[in-house]
Amino acid sequence: MAKLVMTEDETMLADSARGFLDSEAPVKALRDLRDAGKTHDAALWKKMADMGWAGVLVPESAGGSDMGSAAANVLAHEMGKTLVVSPFLSTAVIAATALRQVSDARAEAALAKIATGDVTYALAVDEGAKFDPNAVQMTAKPDGNGFRLSGKKQFVVDGGLADRLLVLARTDNGLSLFDIPADRAGVTRDASNMIDDRDAARITFEDVEATGDDLLGTVDQAMDVLRPALQAGQAALAAEMSGLTAGAFGMTVGYLKERKQFGMEIGRFQALQHRAAHLWCEIEVTASAILHAGRMLDHDPENAALAVSLAKARATATAQLAVQEGVQMHGGIGMTDAFDMGFYMKRARVGAEWLGDYSYHAEQVAALRGF
Repeated sequence: MAKLVMTEDETMLADSARGFLDSEAPVKALRDLRDAGKTHDAALWKKMADMGWAGVLVPESAGGSDMGSAAANVLAHEMGKTLVVSPFLSTAVIAATALRQVSDARAEAALAKIATGDVTYALAVDEGAKFDPNAVQMTAKPDGNGFRLSGKKQFVVDGGLADRLLVLARTDNGLSLFDIPADRAGVTRDASNMIDDRDAARITFEDVEATGDDLLGTVDQAMDVLRPALQAGQAALAAEMSGLTAGAFGMTVGYLKERKQFGMEIGRFQALQHRAAHLWCEIEVTASAILHAGRMLDHDPENAALAVSLAKARATATAQLAVQEGVQMHGGIGMTDAFDMGFYMKRARVGAEWLGDYSYHAEQVAALRGF
């Protein structure tokens, strides 16, 4: 069984990340971006890339550190605590994992640009109300030595600002994955802020040219490349949600220790102690599930699906509980925009839907367990 506590190296990585993020990206940074009408801090991402975070899953041959999914999850967890806005998940985790499934010079060059922070990616998969890659209807029709892409994608996280797009489309006998520049002729992006004040886009593809060089992997075999990338992204998103859960829980416990009623701190009321203790137990179990998912992705990726879906489902449920309890225990101020708990609640809502909601992953767990 995988060891369900952080290693010494992971603890050192977490401490280093926390020190940097507390200084460079506190929750106030998100509020400032929101108030300025921005959805991305390019300067912060460059600093993160300079620290090696953009290359955490990039092979050393391409200039990365190749530290593995467990390390990527540590970074995502720390980012979640202060709701850091960055293309880390879309670019450093999902795109990097997809590209490293392909052994050619083009993929190596793309990975090198990810590691230096010089290129950002967005994943264009969703077309309906729910995450379901197998239901993709966007077409990639053969055209000479390449293809023509036509269709629409929605809920493309980071899609309004990304330099490149990973696009899943239906070919003659299956699904194929393409890596194309976001400004290619025929691509129209309708960017908007999500409820968590981050970038997403609806993207229309009108007879967009895709050459053979734009194809990632083999025609009709997209999931050979995309499945590992999705799993890495789902595990890292679960880790980020566990971080926001820890951030929300810390705020709540701090308030319980300070707020007084009837001449005493409300944290001394037994009913609130029980609720806080229950939430703490859920947080600990979820943390173990996320650690296990990272270990499986690093050491037994072919059999990691169960661990990843369990982590994402638990992280979704625990984050929802944490922000609900946070709002309720803070009373009236928990509902105000002036208080940061609302930012945690909004991010938890977006994280719950991206890359598969609770129901999707619960069904995956049931199927993999033979229920």
